[in-house]
Amino acid sequence: MWGNRKRFVKQGVRLFRFILIRIVQSIFTLLVLSVVVFFGAEMTGDQALVLATADTTLEELEAIRVNLGLDKPAYVRYGDYLWDAVRGDLGMSGSQRRSVSEMLIERVPATLQLAAAGLLVAMSIGIPLGILAAVKYNTIFDKFAKAFAVIGMSAPQFWVAIMLIFLFGAKWGVLPTFGKGGIDHYILPAFAISLFIMAGFMRLTRSSMLEVLDSEFVKFARIKGLNERLVIYKHALKNAIIPVLTFGGVSFAGLLNGAIVVEVVFAWPGLGRMMLDSIRQRDTDVILATILVSGLLYIVMSTIVDILYAYVDPRIRFG
Repeated sequence: MWGNRKRFVKQGVRLFRFILIRIVQSIFTLLVLSVVVFFGAEMTGDQALVLATADTTLEELEAIRVNLGLDKPAYVRYGDYLWDAVRGDLGMSGSQRRSVSEMLIERVPATLQLAAAGLLVAMSIGIPLGILAAVKYNTIFDKFAKAFAVIGMSAPQFWVAIMLIFLFGAKWGVLPTFGKGGIDHYILPAFAISLFIMAGFMRLTRSSMLEVLDSEFVKFARIKGLNERLVIYKHALKNAIIPVLTFGGVSFAGLLNGAIVVEVVFAWPGLGRMMLDSIRQRDTDVILATILVSGLLYIVMSTIVDILYAYVDPRIRFG
């Protein structure tokens, strides 16, 4: 009894240490990202010139620099920006004269919703197709699934998005092609953003299912005369789905950043479109905020997946 309790406490300490290390690594990664983004933006030019007009005098331009703190050294301004960011103040948008934090609060939910819809579409199509390809190994279904995976992983997102708009919007007129509204507005952008991940789900599910279907316990279940559907979905899929679900968590993190291109093509009011608009207008504070928030979302999701995977598989945290 005491030995089991001691082992349980020891495993809990190791898991806590693993979580603490991942959190520290995430904070360090985000800090490095902030340094790269901030000083990269510094190299693009004088931000005061963006706010100036044709009638702005040199004295007025200098006053703008002083008002924005641009007269201070870059490392001092980075320190001030970092301290303000920690407190939730990400600056003001020079083009819209609004708080960047307020703009992010409006845009982040749209990006999260699109990424979640993309993940749902990818899992709903990719996993069943992978199961079918494994069960119908080396048949026409398997060959179709492999061809679909190759196309899905090689087709550029922007081309897929444009073709979907052309077919379902311009030619057939059955689905909306821009903006955010009802469920029908999610269909095309969700499919466009999920095609690459969908192909990954299909290939991973197929390979996992083939490995499990060739195992001894599945062969034994078939020898016992169990229903084939029961063998596939209860015995085989239950053991093959673990790496697929892990891939799903990582994929969701990737979809958050992959949404940028799709959001621009479909005029989706999320972080991607906000980032592109800010780049066009050289709105430095918005550029910094969107990149940092995108990086933060990716890091948070990746960290959560790592922690959950370490909880499921003790060999990771013990290693």
